[in-house]
Amino acid sequence: MTLVQAETAAPAPPAPEAARRRVPKAVLNGVSVLAGVALWWGLSLSGYDVPAPPVVAARMSGLIADGTLITDAAASLARVLTGFALGVALAVPVGFLMGWYPPVRALAEPWIQFFRTIPPLAIIPLAIVLMGIEETPKIFVIFLASFLSCVIATLQGVVGVDRTLLNAARVLGATDRVIFTRVVIPASSPFILVGMRVGLGSSWATLVAAELIAAQQGLGYRMQSAQLYYDLPTIFAGLISIGVLGLLMDRLLLLAERRLTAWQETR
Repeated sequence: MTLVQAETAAPAPPAPEAARRRVPKAVLNGVSVLAGVALWWGLSLSGYDVPAPPVVAARMSGLIADGTLITDAAASLARVLTGFALGVALAVPVGFLMGWYPPVRALAEPWIQFFRTIPPLAIIPLAIVLMGIEETPKIFVIFLASFLSCVIATLQGVVGVDRTLLNAARVLGATDRVIFTRVVIPASSPFILVGMRVGLGSSWATLVAAELIAAQQGLGYRMQSAQLYYDLPTIFAGLISIGVLGLLMDRLLLLAERRLTAWQETR
């Protein structure tokens, strides 16, 4: 028997102990959700002023049955999607320009950093004065929250491109346009997608305050109205709805990230 035949016939080494005992991610997610619900239920049974899960579920069923929750969720989702889409659409080209052209970065970065230190919620009074009480100020503060998160991530992605890749492309005769489209954009895409996920979270976080601006529909508006009557089940229903919608949108972005950055090694 030759050495190659011996190596071929040799049994494969046993799988590592950790690999054999690895628990599927879906199972861990399910256990986490059940544990969270159990903890919530335990708090309600322990005397804390927290509605039990069945009470909240019944309230959500009632709000769905009469169309209130569907209408509010649709209104909030439309505001978040509009503000988030506008923020990303502006943040990506601005971030690319700042990262690729140092003079543009020197001109724009002080303003970006300045507005990053101001919470979008603090802009609400100014937005009301300048834009009125219609949909525009609500969408604007959501846009601002997503823009500031995404533009910084895009900038970091561009300036963080490995110099070795850029130099190798130039040695091979690539023009600046080719380097930007074939090297910089692919290398920056993971940063952009992470910035989009952070911006999406910021958009939902800003939503409740944005819907305080004379809104008549929306999950934030419904929660604020329920607060006046100490209607805790309705408040919990709004919180759960925002969390579920935000989680679903984040999963979609994560799926897009995995498809667009399949070349990147991850754990």
